[in-house]
Amino acid sequence: MNRALTTLLASALTFGAVVATPAQAETKVGFIYVGPPGDLGWTYRHDIGRQAVEALDGFTTTALENVPEGPEAVEAITQLAETGHDLIFTTSFGFMDATNEVAGSYPDIKFEHATGYIRAHPNVTTFSARFYEGRVVEGLIAAHMTESNKIGYIASFPIPEVIRGINAFMLEAKQHNPDVEVEIVWVFTWFDPAKEAAAAQALIDNGADVIVQHTDSPAAMQIAENAGIKAFGQASDMSRFGPTAHLVSTVDDWDSYYVDRAKQVAAGTWNQQDSWWGFTKDGMGGEIGMVHLGNYGNMPDDVMAEAKAIEAALAAGDRHSFECPIYMQDGALAEDCVAGEDHLTDGTLLGMNWYIQGIDATIPQ
Repeated sequence: MNRALTTLLASALTFGAVVATPAQAETKVGFIYVGPPGDLGWTYRHDIGRQAVEALDGFTTTALENVPEGPEAVEAITQLAETGHDLIFTTSFGFMDATNEVAGSYPDIKFEHATGYIRAHPNVTTFSARFYEGRVVEGLIAAHMTESNKIGYIASFPIPEVIRGINAFMLEAKQHNPDVEVEIVWVFTWFDPAKEAAAAQALIDNGADVIVQHTDSPAAMQIAENAGIKAFGQASDMSRFGPTAHLVSTVDDWDSYYVDRAKQVAAGTWNQQDSWWGFTKDGMGGEIGMVHLGNYGNMPDDVMAEAKAIEAALAAGDRHSFECPIYMQDGALAEDCVAGEDHLTDGTLLGMNWYIQGIDATIPQ
């Protein structure tokens, strides 16, 4: 084990023992984080969910933060498995292979991987949020709010989750403002405030007056605030970092899912599944799902009303984020639309590796 990771694991496990001293009969739940809860974005929201589990009677939790994606994650996940945890949540896409590798060696422990798709063993479940529903609403707002018709988009990694968001955003934006253009900067990190800030500044220097981000820190929001332009928050409500810049944030909400799954492990009713929730669990106006929009602000009342109407329609299942006809970047009609579907299927969305027509950019390989 490398020295840095050894130090990380030791400090994280010590922290876990401090925040929760388990009784003998308690259910132990572990969390693997790609960043720190102090990112005030992605990991922060997962840690809010952990705290909801911690607050339950009969449960104790441990969180390991700043765990690198890739092979190093095997060591961190194994540490939790070896220290008596009954359920382990791994909370970033890049933990997928490591989660399944460790799960194969510990069949009595339940593993839950966020945003992945591989369930190689019966004790592995996957879960994610339909973040792209928030992007639809953001696209509408951006189309109305931009004056330069140039949107800056800070993207993390070229995976379907991120590409779906870009496409959902631009599909809606183009409907309301055909002249709008997007410039995409790939930073190849989830959390690096310096890189995020530099990307935001570069986009602003190129004429963008609205910034969108699929990264974890509020750095881009702060740059937008300083530049006097508008921006959208990511993963948590980032309005406090841009009092005049912030339009709305797509907020992740893992609390109820984590609590429900932890209770199922304790009751012996846990089962393997794949959950993909949007504004609601069923996409038909039922229980609140894994994503919602935070506080709206800094926009005209009519734009806010239109945005909230689309949010409500998506939550109720009255419309879909990817309704046919949808044309790919090369002008070809998407296969689902050719086949007569009303909208792109989940299978297509889960594997999305192409841009829609109207995006003048190349996806990194």
